[in-house]
This record gives sequence, C-alpha cells and structure tokens, in this order.
Amino acid sequence: MIEIIAALIRWLALASNMILIGGCVFLAIAGREKTVFDSPWFTRLTRLLPWLTVILLLGLLGLLAITTAQITGIAESAWRPGAWLDLVQKTRIGLVWKWRAASALLLFGVALYVRFAPKARWPYVLCAIIAALTLAVGSLASHSAAGDLSVISVLPYVLHIVLASVWAGGLPAFLTLLFAATEKQSHKETYQSGVQILKRFSAMALPVMVVVVATGIIVADRMVDTSYAALAATSYGWFLNTKVLLLAVILAIAARARFSWMPLLSQNDERAAVGGRGLRRWVAVEVVLASALVLAATLLANTVPAKHTVIEEWPYPFRFSIDATWGELSVVIRAGIGVTLLVLAGGAVTIGRSRRWDAKWRIAIPAGLAISALAIALPSFAVQAFPETYRKTPVPFDAISIANGATLFAANCVPCHGPQAKGNGVLAKTFAIPPVDLLTEPHTAKHTAGDFFHWLTYGIPGTGMPAWADKLSEEDRWDVLNFLHAISRGYQARLINPYVAPNQPYVVPQNFSYSTHDGASGTLKDFRREKVVLLVLFSWPESRVRIDQLRSAYTTLSGSGNTVVLAVPMNDLTQQEIATITADLPFPVATQGASEIMRSYSLFRRTLSNPDLAGEGTTPKHMEFLIDRYGFLRARWIPAVDGAGWADSNALIQQIEQLNRETEIRPAPDDHVH
Repeated sequence: MIEIIAALIRWLALASNMILIGGCVFLAIAGREKTVFDSPWFTRLTRLLPWLTVILLLGLLGLLAITTAQITGIAESAWRPGAWLDLVQKTRIGLVWKWRAASALLLFGVALYVRFAPKARWPYVLCAIIAALTLAVGSLASHSAAGDLSVISVLPYVLHIVLASVWAGGLPAFLTLLFAATEKQSHKETYQSGVQILKRFSAMALPVMVVVVATGIIVADRMVDTSYAALAATSYGWFLNTKVLLLAVILAIAARARFSWMPLLSQNDERAAVGGRGLRRWVAVEVVLASALVLAATLLANTVPAKHTVIEEWPYPFRFSIDATWGELSVVIRAGIGVTLLVLAGGAVTIGRSRRWDAKWRIAIPAGLAISALAIALPSFAVQAFPETYRKTPVPFDAISIANGATLFAANCVPCHGPQAKGNGVLAKTFAIPPVDLLTEPHTAKHTAGDFFHWLTYGIPGTGMPAWADKLSEEDRWDVLNFLHAISRGYQARLINPYVAPNQPYVVPQNFSYSTHDGASGTLKDFRREKVVLLVLFSWPESRVRIDQLRSAYTTLSGSGNTVVLAVPMNDLTQQEIATITADLPFPVATQGASEIMRSYSLFRRTLSNPDLAGEGTTPKHMEFLIDRYGFLRARWIPAVDGAGWADSNALIQQIEQLNRETEIRPAPDDHVH
C-alpha cells in the first residue's frame, strides 16, 4: 500500500512541477501579444500558478515522509518529524530534498509576484526558470547521479525532464487557450491572436521534442547498459516500454495536430471549425496520455535500473541475436527484404500525404509494409534461449577460476572436445554431430554465458554432450565456462605483437590476485587508471639474462614510463632460487598466485606465425605482456617467436609511451563474462 501512495505522491510533485514549467513558458510565449494579459483564460492560468506551487510543496512534504519510512524500514517514521529531520541532515537524499524544497519555496514567492505583477513577460520567464531549477535539483537524487555525480552524467537527464516539462507541462495551457479561442462567442481578434499563440507553441514544441527523444535515448541506454534483454524481462524494462509506447502515440497525435489541424485554423470557412474540433478532441486525449506518461516516468525513476537487475530466469524460449545469426546467407537476404519493405513504408507515407490518399489507406499501406518487414526479417534473427540465458555469472573472470576450469576441462572434457577444445577429441568421430570447435570459432561470442551454463548443466539433446549437474558443482561449471572464454579470447588475440596498435584496445585479459616475495599483495585491477603493467612470465634459469636486462632498465621504466613491473615464475622455485632472483631486484616477484597466473595467461601464447593448434600445445619459456591503464592487453612479446623485440629497452619504452599518451577509449573491462 505504501508503494502505491508513494507513487501517487511522486507523480503529484512531478506533474505540478512540470505544469509550472510548461505553463509559465506558454504564458511567456503568449505575452508577446500585449492584449492577451486582459484575456480571461490568461488570468485564470496566472491565478493557478501559486496553487500549483502549494501542491508541489505538499507533494515534496509527502515525499519526505514516504522516503523516511522506506529508508528506515519503519512505517511509523512517515509521521515523525524527528525522523524527517534526521533524513534531511544525515543523507544525500535529504540534502537534495532540502535544496529542492528551498527552490520550491522561492518558486512560491515568484508565483505570488507573478499573480500581482505588472503585465509583462519577464515574470513568467523568471517563474519558468525557477520551476526548472526546482526540477533539476531533484535530478541529483536520480539514477543518473547515483553512480557518478558529474555534469556529463546528470546533464542529459536534466535536459530530458526539463524540456519534457516545457512540452507536456504546456499542454493544459494550450488546451485552455484552444477552447477559449475556438468557442462560438469568441471575438475575431481573440480567435486570431489565440491561433498565433498556438502556432508559436507548436513550432517551439517540435525541436523541443527532438531533444527530449535524443536525451531520453542517452539516459535509457545508460540505465540499460548492454543488458537490452532486460527490457523484456524486468520491471524497469516494462515501465520503459510503456513510456515509449505512450510517447509514440502522443507524437503521432502531435504530428497530426501540427500538420493537419493547425493549418485549418487559419482558414476562413468551415475548415477552421473542423480543425478546431479535431484539435480540442485530440489535444484533450494527448493531455490524458501525457499524464499517464508522467506516471510511467515516475514509476521508472523509482525502479531499479535494468543494468543493476539480475535476470534469474528468461521467460521466453527464444531471443534475437545478430551476432549468432548474421553469417548465414538466408539471414542476410531476409534482412535485406525487411529493410527494403521499411523503406517502401516510409515512401508510402510521403506519397500518401502528397497525393491526399484517404486516411485509411495512408495508415493501412505503410502499416502493412512495416508489419511485413518485421514478419520477414525478425524470425531470421531468433535463436533458442533458455531460462539461464541472461543469468549473470556469479564467478569472476579471473586467473583462479580459469585455472580451475582448465583442470576440470582436462579431467572431464578432453576425450570429446580435445585438449585445446577444438572438437577433435578421440571420441569426436563417434558422434553423429561432432563437438563444435570452441577454440578457433567464435562460439563464446555468439552465445551468452547463460547458454553455455545451461548446456553444461543439462547437456544438449541429440548430441553426445551429457549433463554435468550431478558431477560438477555450480561454481565448477562457471569455472569451466570462464576457461572456455579464456581460450577463445587467447586465440582471437593472436594478432597482438610487440607493437601497440594506437587507440585499439580490444583484448580483455583476466584479473588476478598475487602475493610477492616481499610480503606485498594485490590484484591486477589495483593499477587501473594509475600505471601501465608489464607482466613478465619467466622461467628460471632460462630467463636470467632477461631479468638482468629489466633490472637495469627498471629506473627508466618506472619513472618516465610510469610503469609497474610484475614478474611471475612459470616453474616451481625453491626458496634459494627465489632469494637468488630477488637479490637487489627492484620489482616484485609473485610467489602466491603465480601458478594460476601462468596457466591462464599462457592461453595468450598463440601468434599468427605460430597458432599452436596441435596436441596439448606448447607454452613458451618466456612471455611478456603490456596492459594499459584501463585494463586492456595491448602488446605481447614472446622471444622464441618475435625475436629481439623488447630486449632493446628503447623499443619497450616507446610502446609504453604510446599507451601513456592515450586517453580512455572504451569502458574498463567487466569482471564477469556475459
């Protein structure tokens, strides 16, 4: 019950604030006509402004009470001013509420002044600005400001909601003037003046709505992130879909009003009356739909964003995926036909308008073409889905998980899938459908992590793939999945060489934890936004010369190069060997976690000249990796394959300097596979 009351209170506060913005903007536009200040409709709207601010203040007070009860978890807190005071003084939400309430009180004073002010436009402009400020302050407690309180994160949301208020909040005033101007007893001067005001507002509404739609896409994309499937499986997605659907209907009505009915108002015959009746009827519908849209927006703003929602169970037996289907010729052909039909649908709209088709044909023909386009194209992008398809893996994509997955894969999967998951195990030829090649083919990119988890859990009917739920724990199955992603990424990374490709971060390495010979510990992620990491996988004593080279160059690397060097032994070392290696060594050597790091990063051993696909594969004795400040693997040197390379410290420093010149190009890698 409290959630329903909270939604209504939030809607009341938001709607009154939006009407204050849009109403004042509309009245400021109308104020260009000096005679309008004495009009009854103008006077009525002006008198409503203080009452709207009172409603806004009451809504904010109710919002404070409801928020206090929700945060404390005690329903009685909604009636205790002391609890309100604690919230206002001790929380960010309370601080934002205090600023918004102060702005609303200022707005009340301005609205009273406007009520009794001299007849001029500027008081209405001032009122609109203060009302917009009141609404903008509330955005500091929105989802957009929750993760990163910055101008870049908040500005699109502020523009979206303020400009939406200019349009939606102005509709009641628009409708009021429309009825006043088009009623039978209105004077000709009143009618003509009203029509001009309506046209000015309509002309302004078009660019405003373009920006509203653009900023709405930006905000929605940030709240959904890459989890677009959540639009069909979460409360946030359904509220957003409802909002978009209502907006689409409203925009259709607005387009008809602007291009069909508004021009009729300027006629001197019966067509003006037809235009007036059409506008009154449909703008009234538009106002109702706009109210519903504001309610949907209110619910959306108080629902957990899709990017933070875990889809525990996908409710549909299919999903749409371009990545998993695009390689087939039939898909390309069907998609081409669909695009062609959509283009024809757009052309039918233009032709129908220019040749004045009947309304039913102007709707039926484009709609039929669009529906046909979707019916032909969409099914070709559909692939099978499972309840686990969009489940997020609870196990991080790190060296420990990958190393454990490698062990489990070797113990259970090699007879069928082969030692490197190429689908060439000794039993592969005994199956009617051979195991797929998970190494060189991008299956892990075409299917979700949840798909693989489902197959590992329940098997694949009609093939030799068995169910592993009884033999492997859930965490073990996720580890195997992480290993499969790691080997696929390792193969795709064979293009990497000792030279950094400028501004092209695309290989995501796994995170790892380590402890060093001097007692320090940490993770690879600790260096993000701080240092370039030179990860050195070495064998002893084979790498003795290279370790000495790095010892000599370390001052330059760590100073001007802004680089941290981390050495990881690839073979088991005795305490005496560790002491020998680390004597006077200026950079750390990993002792704990080294085995997992070696096993997982050895998957990046493949190069174009040495794909290493036969048997179990051969790990080089020495490998080095450059990982940039944003967490991407950018260069790799394998002496046995690449020759001298970074043995020349100047060549290595040049690559590091390239990385230090770069700014962030892509968001930092996620901790989990998808």
